[in-house]
Amino acid sequence: MKRIFLFVLTNLAVVFVINITLRLLGVDRVIDQSGTINFDALLIMSAVIGFSGSIISLLMSKWSAKRMVGAQVITDPIDPTERWLVETVRRQAQAAGIGMPEVAIYDAPDVNAFATGWNRNAALVAVSTGLLHNMSRDEAEAVLGHEISHVANGDMVTLALIQGVVNTFVIFFAKLFGILVDRVLLKNDGRHGPGIGAFAAEIAAQLVLGVLASMIVMWFSRHREFRADAGGASLAGRNKMIAALEKLKINHEQTVLPEKIAAFGISGGKGMMRLFMTHPPLDERIEALRAGR
Repeated sequence: MKRIFLFVLTNLAVVFVINITLRLLGVDRVIDQSGTINFDALLIMSAVIGFSGSIISLLMSKWSAKRMVGAQVITDPIDPTERWLVETVRRQAQAAGIGMPEVAIYDAPDVNAFATGWNRNAALVAVSTGLLHNMSRDEAEAVLGHEISHVANGDMVTLALIQGVVNTFVIFFAKLFGILVDRVLLKNDGRHGPGIGAFAAEIAAQLVLGVLASMIVMWFSRHREFRADAGGASLAGRNKMIAALEKLKINHEQTVLPEKIAAFGISGGKGMMRLFMTHPPLDERIEALRAGR
């Protein structure tokens, strides 16, 4: 969950900066000249903004993740726990056929871990101090296998491509909506490009379409979790992977979340909230492993 959150946050920031920069440079006038919308230019500009945000956030993923969570990379293990972490990741990376990732620890009470990076041979695997304090080595080994599987499956690259496509269509239809509102409702003749009304309508449309588009990204996120669980089971053992998920379940059941955000917890939500979950409910993941899926 942390990896997806960091990626989406960086992506949104980059898209916003590029969008504003192109607007200040007058690019919007190019797609709306002489009262006729240039759809080819609009689509190209949307793709440039959408994929730029996604690709830049992918390239920055390791750097931003380290700074946002305060992760400390283990360069020279100083105790048995750090040595065990590095050696376990090294062994699993070799088994998965990827380059040795950087291994880091960050200070947080929650039981969590994530993997990120633009390249499967130059990734980062980070674990929380809460995980190290609350999980056995067998359980932690399974969690590490889960994260290594994310790297080996190329999930971050696939996520970036999906996010880029989603961004492109959100920006395209939002800008189109803004121009149409400006032209039809506000009667702007378009001689000087879209006005402030187009900008306001575009932002509103981006918010609405962005929420709908996020369902696609979240679906992929949930789907990849089952694959990563299977990969973790292959690298560490099915029983260890099931035990790790059961420990996560116990941990989160003991954590009382405020009622308004309880549906967004890692253990899963109900109804429409499931569409915005980055992870499937833990019970479903455990059942899938037990069924050999």
